[in-house]
Amino acid sequence: MPDDAAKPITSVWTRPHRPQREQLSREQIVAAAIELLDAEGVEALSMRKLGTRLGAGATSLYRHVANRDELIQLAVDDVYGELKLPAAAGRGKWRAAVARTATELRAMVLRHPWIAPELGQVGLVHVGPNAVRMSTGLLAQFEAAGFPTGEKDQAAGTLMAYVIGIATAEAAYLSLIARSGKTEREWVADLDPDSGKAGHPEQIREKDFRYGLDRVLDGLAARL
Repeated sequence: MPDDAAKPITSVWTRPHRPQREQLSREQIVAAAIELLDAEGVEALSMRKLGTRLGAGATSLYRHVANRDELIQLAVDDVYGELKLPAAAGRGKWRAAVARTATELRAMVLRHPWIAPELGQVGLVHVGPNAVRMSTGLLAQFEAAGFPTGEKDQAAGTLMAYVIGIATAEAAYLSLIARSGKTEREWVADLDPDSGKAGHPEQIREKDFRYGLDRVLDGLAARL
């Protein structure tokens, strides 16, 4: 169990950040945390282990973040900052704009497999500025499409539920393959020697994602 896992969940966004006059900055801590999370997953993250990775004591980290939960909140929002802000689109182009946002969000989760379950926990309970900008831009796309005020939130939520759901399953699947030391093609070939006839497994996943996305957007378009 992580050294500070028993502490209550707090929100890093509800208190002011006062930069410390030290060589180690909060930005450096978050960047190192993301590297550790990408490499080893959430279970491996502890303040003590991260301090060792940075060549600093855990006490130095606590000057910037109150606990592990706050650190994960910061890491989640930092990863959200990788997404391009959804561009405003006219009524006739909303579908393509929303599809681009959905595709980028899925790619983000696959780059950082640890983030998927966090989005249903502290990642959505205490939303940071980058996540707010993304969701605000997505809502603007649905508003431009013509969805009424009371329904654009539901439309965006439906899209997010599909993207996060399928990306979570993909991330778990790819993490399992990575632990095996095999490539995805090798893994699939071991399960089904004839699988190569259907195409590269990554292309199949892309096709399946796009199929589901198109059906979700079909349903949303029908509401208009």
